[in-house]
Amino acid sequence: MTVNEENNEEIDFDEEKLIELLENQAILSFRDEYLHLHAYDRARFYEKVTLNLRKTMYHFLSPKELAEVFETSEIDDDDYEQFLQEMDTTYAADMISFMFVDNAVDVLNELDKAQVVSYLTLMDKDRAVEIKALLHYEEYTAGSIMTTEYVSIPENSTVRSAMTILRNEAPGAETIYYVYAVDDSNRLMGVVSLRDLIIADEDTLISSIMSERIVSVLVSEDQEDVARMIKDYNFLAVPVVDFQQHILGIITVDDIIDVLDEEASDDYSKLAGVSNMDTFDKNSLSAAKKRLPWLIILLVLGMLTANLIDLFTETISQVALLAAFIPLIAGTAGNSGTQALAVAVRGIATRDIEDESKFKLLLREAGTGFMTGLVCAIFVVGLIYVWKHEFIIGLLVGAAIFVSIFVATISGSFIPLFMHKMKIDPAVASGPFITTLNDVISVIIYLGLATVFIGDL
Repeated sequence: MTVNEENNEEIDFDEEKLIELLENQAILSFRDEYLHLHAYDRARFYEKVTLNLRKTMYHFLSPKELAEVFETSEIDDDDYEQFLQEMDTTYAADMISFMFVDNAVDVLNELDKAQVVSYLTLMDKDRAVEIKALLHYEEYTAGSIMTTEYVSIPENSTVRSAMTILRNEAPGAETIYYVYAVDDSNRLMGVVSLRDLIIADEDTLISSIMSERIVSVLVSEDQEDVARMIKDYNFLAVPVVDFQQHILGIITVDDIIDVLDEEASDDYSKLAGVSNMDTFDKNSLSAAKKRLPWLIILLVLGMLTANLIDLFTETISQVALLAAFIPLIAGTAGNSGTQALAVAVRGIATRDIEDESKFKLLLREAGTGFMTGLVCAIFVVGLIYVWKHEFIIGLLVGAAIFVSIFVATISGSFIPLFMHKMKIDPAVASGPFITTLNDVISVIIYLGLATVFIGDL
């Protein structure tokens, strides 16, 4: 992440004093002021200051202290390399090793292989082994976002011994809201909430207070499905297991919030016909590279529309007024299709649309298209008659709008459902794509009807 644009907002700590302490090399005073800030405020300050001041911070802060800042900051994925290159390589490796494993993996996934190998070689061997284990999981799966820093206890232990284990392991755990009970083979057998553990008698066996109704996810499960599960069950964390029910790690709610934000941004990007809107573009060239592919595709489709209009030149030349209503019909059909697209994509994303209800959705959208098309058609017939006193042309335009809206509404809902069935992300059926496609359809319908009834105009 480059300097966060949002940091221009008013901040609630003395930024100028911290900068002055850095510039004056007042290490003890800076550490006293800075380390007493909330982790989020420390991250905001780190992101905001200049490169020279950040380099001074690297001398004032230990790798462990900076790791907490790095984990809290909202660094864009593409900019991790830039920030790490500002540091001494050994310092950067130590800093990454002090991060929670899942966060360390997120950072390393954004670097090239040579850099990853370099950092792993320099850090503690045991820590490197933990990180390597997660690096091998496929991106966007439960394995890629889980952490191995959790607390597990033998199911046959007592509450007293479990509390001893908890006190020893808690400092290194990312969360301890839940404690996971395992058998001798590390298979997940149950879960105990921290509350139940605290109030239970010390001699009680864990197996007698644990809940055996475990909700877990497979390590290969898609991260979006995991996010939906945690949202539905209101969990703070969920265990990740393999096919033999061996516990491999946990996924915490803070990581799921990041997933939901990432997925929402990705879907919005596709609906807008833009690739990768996860990061805010700082220059025109970067923004243009992301937008051009879709614009070129839409331009080609637009040329198809122009070619279709050219085929009906003779019809338009006989009644020039017909040309005036082409944008009206195409725009209305496109808007109607986009509305249906939004409803379908949202239903798929939230899983409100199950297999048995997809046909009902199409029927409902067809009915919606019929009614909205009919009302718009009657409305436009009246407008054209009042404006141009052309009742026949009004009927033609009204009929074209009616059919176009009806077809556009059905296509806007059918295309994403079909793509979802074919295992293709339905958000790819973006608004601009649907709009342009419906432009083509509406032009064919409008000018086709005009050609058929040209003798009556």
